[in-house]
Amino acid sequence: MKLLLKNCDILASDGADGYRWIKNGYLGIDGDAIDYLADEAPKAAYDQEKDMGGKLLCPGLINCHGHTPMTLLRGVGSDLPLQEWLFDKMMPIEDQFTAEDIRVGNALALLEMISTGTTSYSDMYFHADTAVENARQAGIKANLCRPNQCFNAAETYAENVRARESIELYKTYNGAENGRILIDFAIHAEYTNFPHIVEAYSADCKALGGRMHIHLSETKKEHDECVAKYGKTPAQWFDDLGTFASPTFAAHCVWVTEEDMALMKARGVSAVHNPTSNMKLGSGFAPIPRMLDLGLNVALGTDGAASNNNLNMMEEMHLAAVLHNGFTHDPTVMKPAQVLNMATRNGARLQGRSDTGELAVGKKADVIAIDLSRPHLYPNLDPLALMVYSAQGADVAMTMVDGRILYENGEFHIGFDPEEIYARSNAIIRRISGSHADN
Repeated sequence: MKLLLKNCDILASDGADGYRWIKNGYLGIDGDAIDYLADEAPKAAYDQEKDMGGKLLCPGLINCHGHTPMTLLRGVGSDLPLQEWLFDKMMPIEDQFTAEDIRVGNALALLEMISTGTTSYSDMYFHADTAVENARQAGIKANLCRPNQCFNAAETYAENVRARESIELYKTYNGAENGRILIDFAIHAEYTNFPHIVEAYSADCKALGGRMHIHLSETKKEHDECVAKYGKTPAQWFDDLGTFASPTFAAHCVWVTEEDMALMKARGVSAVHNPTSNMKLGSGFAPIPRMLDLGLNVALGTDGAASNNNLNMMEEMHLAAVLHNGFTHDPTVMKPAQVLNMATRNGARLQGRSDTGELAVGKKADVIAIDLSRPHLYPNLDPLALMVYSAQGADVAMTMVDGRILYENGEFHIGFDPEEIYARSNAIIRRISGSHADN
């Protein structure tokens, strides 16, 4: 089917990293791709025309790091440093999760992300096959992985169940739904692994042509203890073990050194900035302006809902823009176009999706519409600034992936019932809350 979105403002692609503002424009879609984009009506006929007056069309947002089932832990373990938060609060409850719990937690996260403009996301969690099925039904794009960990130094790689599960997930589901679902490899972190496991797993990733998702230098404690233990930073440790031989994206990168960033640039490692999570957990301020100056590909992510505590990419854009300007005492450090690129184009590059991340003819129709009738969006003198500094997740009036509308005006058009997910989430929370009522 051919669909024409008309009478709308459009933040269209202009070159490799720029944008152009089309006023009262037209965006045509043929099947799953954009086939027309201009300020004049097309001469060709479309099967359906949709009046989008009062809306601003933008590329769909790409959330490049998270742990979606942790929506069920939203509010648990607040005001704790990361190591205590993770090992003393998160993991004991996560150990109680069933595969069905994880499916419900992921579905709850999809409702939140889709309704706030996310069209593609990268996720790291166990029982990731449940997220595959949810993505099939919901219509969202997803880069999913089962993270590898090892807590027993005597365990051999052949005995590591997590690695086997990860590789099986990749072989079974990578490229599903015509490439809408991709499977990545993942190493949780240096401090949850041992070198012999990471080296062997990294070699398998390279042999199979996979992409790698990791946590990197999130806290000073993690960074310093790795140096004390191995005589090298986490980035150097991963590189020496062959991890960076595959396309790699690293979450947080708060405490990376100048040498680490040069190494990441040389190896083509992308960084995922998680400003809310880093501030909430007191991890620090990632050197994002320096990374951008060096030419690293930097994307944005929310992290999990237990360390954020939402999955709203609009909020991440706003914080990424203002946080570094304040920290550096320079209001020109983070420009709106850079920040929107981090939430769109750069995320698409990181995920290995060259056909999305921008509104341009030939790209996939991954489109969101912002309702400009809200008081805080008047006047619209600069749509880039409006998107980054003013817009909220609740302003999203439509979310479209591959030309299919998943959410519009408060209603979901996906393969599962939101009310059922809310009810199941409440049942899970009641079950696990008894022994953790003081958390």
